[in-house]
Amino acid sequence: MLAPFVHILLDKLSLIDSLCTIFPWQDHFHFFLSIMFTEVILIMLGNRNELVYPHYDLWFFSSRSVNNFLMTGPKAYLIYSSSVAAGAQSGIEECKYQFAWDRWNCPERALQLSSHGGLRSANRETAFVHAISSAGVMYTLTRNCSLGDFDNCGCDDSRNGQLGGQGWLWGGCSDNVGFGEAISKQFVDALETGQDARAAMNLHNNEAGRKAVKGTMKRTCKCHGVSGSCTTQTCWLQLPEFREVGAHLKEKYHAALKVDLLQGAGNSAAGRGAIADTFRSISTRELVHLEDSPDYCLENKTLGLLGTEGRECLRRGRALGRWERRSCRRLCGDCGLAVEERRAETVSSCNCKFHWCCAVRCEQCRRRVTKYFCSRAERPRGGAAHKPGRKS
Repeated sequence: MLAPFVHILLDKLSLIDSLCTIFPWQDHFHFFLSIMFTEVILIMLGNRNELVYPHYDLWFFSSRSVNNFLMTGPKAYLIYSSSVAAGAQSGIEECKYQFAWDRWNCPERALQLSSHGGLRSANRETAFVHAISSAGVMYTLTRNCSLGDFDNCGCDDSRNGQLGGQGWLWGGCSDNVGFGEAISKQFVDALETGQDARAAMNLHNNEAGRKAVKGTMKRTCKCHGVSGSCTTQTCWLQLPEFREVGAHLKEKYHAALKVDLLQGAGNSAAGRGAIADTFRSISTRELVHLEDSPDYCLENKTLGLLGTEGRECLRRGRALGRWERRSCRRLCGDCGLAVEERRAETVSSCNCKFHWCCAVRCEQCRRRVTKYFCSRAERPRGGAAHKPGRKS
C-alpha cells in the first residue's frame, strides 16, 4: 500500500526541484514539502516518535485523518505545482520586460524572494518582484482552470442571471479568479512565517499582485434581441493579457508608498500590533516598501549591483515608445556616462517562400545596424551630469 505512494512522492519531488530552479523562492517550499512528505510516510508506518517536527501541525495532521490529508494536502499541491512554476516563470519574464530599459533591470539575483537571498533590501524593486510573482502564479492558475486542467475547477457562474448594470446581466463563463487567488495565496503567502515589518511588507505586496489581476479583468458581452437589436446583453469576465497586469503594476511601482516604522518594531506583541495596524491602513492595491532604493547608476559589489556602464540603450526606431527612446539619457547621460555608437552586423531569415510540399525556405540576410551603449569614454559637450538621488 505504501510503495505506490512513495513512488509518486519521489517522482513529484523532481518536479518541485524544477520549481526551485525556475523560482528561487521555492527553496523554503521545497524543504517544507520534503519534510511534509517524510512526516506523512512516518505516520503511515506508525512511527510518530521519529517525526522531524512532532509538535508541528502540518496543515491537517491535528484535525484530519491521514487519508484526508493525502487527498487535500500533498496531492492538491502536486496537482497545482506545474501551474505555479509556469506562473512564476511568467512573472520573471514580465519583470524583465517592464524594466528592460530601466537602471534596475530585474537581474537574476533579484528574483530570490527569500529575505536572506538576493532581495535583502526592502525597497520598491523588491515590492514589485513580490507583486508580479504573486500575480503570475494567480494568473496562470486561473487560466489553467478555465482551460480545464483541474478536475475541481471550472467557470465562475456564481452571478449568472443577476443584474450587472443597465441593460445587461451576468452570464456566460467567467474566468474563475477566486480559485486562482485562493490557491496562489496558499503557495506564495505560506513562505512568510515571520511577523516583522519585512514579512508584513511582502504579504502586502503579494496581495497587491493578486488585486492587480482582479482589477484588470475585462468584461466581455454578447447581445440578445430581435435582428441584432441588442435589447439586452449577457456579460462575463475574462483575464486580460498578462502584459496589462505587468504595466499596471509598473505604474504602482512608480507610486509605491514608503512605510516608516520604529527601529525594532515587531520584537514585542505591541510592536507586531503596530506593524499590523500600519499596513492595514494602506490599500492593498498599492505597493509598499520600507527602504529607499540605492543608486543603480553605480556599481556596488556589496549589493550585487552592476551599474549602467556597458548597458545597451535605444535611440530610434518606429515602434519605440517614449520610455524606450529616452533610455540612453536615463541609463547613460543621467548617470554621468557617454553614449557609444557601435556598428554591428546581424543575420536574419528573409525572403521566405513556401515550397510544395511542404516546406518554407528562407534566405539569410545580413544587415548593418547601429547599437548604442553606455561608456566611460569622454562625454560629448552638453551632456548632462549624473544627478544623485534619481533611482529609476
